[in-house]
Amino acid sequence: MSSPLLLVVAAACMIAAGVWSRSAKRLQKVAARAESEFGRTADATTVARSAFRKDVHSAVLYWVLALCSGLGAFLDGDTSWLFVLVLIPVVVSVVFGRDFVRDTRLAEGRLALERRAEEVLSQEDLAPKRWAERLAPETVPDISGFEIGRLYHPGTGMMAGDFYDVYRVAPTRVAAVIGDVTGHGIDPSITAFQAKYLLRVFLRQFRDPAQALEELNAQMSQADRGEEMISLCVVVFDTEASTVRYASAGHPPAWMWHAKDVQPLRATGPLLLLDPAGTYHSRELRLDSGDVVLLYTDGLSEARSGDEQFGEERIASVLRRDPGAEPGVLVKSLLDTARDFASQAITDDIAIVAMRRA
Repeated sequence: MSSPLLLVVAAACMIAAGVWSRSAKRLQKVAARAESEFGRTADATTVARSAFRKDVHSAVLYWVLALCSGLGAFLDGDTSWLFVLVLIPVVVSVVFGRDFVRDTRLAEGRLALERRAEEVLSQEDLAPKRWAERLAPETVPDISGFEIGRLYHPGTGMMAGDFYDVYRVAPTRVAAVIGDVTGHGIDPSITAFQAKYLLRVFLRQFRDPAQALEELNAQMSQADRGEEMISLCVVVFDTEASTVRYASAGHPPAWMWHAKDVQPLRATGPLLLLDPAGTYHSRELRLDSGDVVLLYTDGLSEARSGDEQFGEERIASVLRRDPGAEPGVLVKSLLDTARDFASQAITDDIAIVAMRRA
């Protein structure tokens, strides 16, 4: 043996050749399966076939190096001529080089498509959250003279129809709105979005919230919305007149802590979209310092323990028990109480807003 080192090199090259050969064998099966499923000219077939050829090329290269090194270890004299055999895989590279470059470009294109698909999927995952933030924002504006608590609990559906809003409609008037569109999915969410922002316009146009509801109902009823309906409650706080004026379109009764008692703010008209000519009226109550108005959607009152619902009276009891609690604490306490009551996870969307006059 003229060179034991070459024998070690030969053994290492044989191991590498075996690895590449096994990989090429698997890729051959993948390419055959891709051709049978997608056709010979499909991109997936082309990429698989290109990967197979590259692994075959690597295997041939290492087998040739193993042969040259092994023979060189046992032959005497100058054995450098043996490495002329390396020209075999070199010729293969030259012959198929153009195909390799083309297939690489194809792989780059597929990578770009996959990256784009991942971005789209990421946006699809993010879209419901972004949409929910428009309907039930995590923050509401600071409004002088009021303490505000709000909470949104998403249900099991991807898109929700629950929404709320708090904003000034005039220097001395503040509106609090809560609503719920029947159904789940993108269509109720779009309807909720339209109702929320159209109502902003009408509450600035009409001083009476009942007039704003009538105009909202008339405008939104012009489009065909299938069986969609909207329950909605509007409360307008007038700090100059020290009053609360409210109108409710079939919404579950809001509750108001006033004069050391809790009183309901019940519906003053039908659900929106039920009757294009539906009429609504408003009611006015006195607003004192420390008074609290509590708004919520039916996901809260309809939390169930067996056949029994959490109900409106339990909601009123939570407010009655501690009317001095901070509004943010109050809304969380309500949700926690409903969860403790429910015998299983609450799957419906829940929106809660509490406002206290300072």
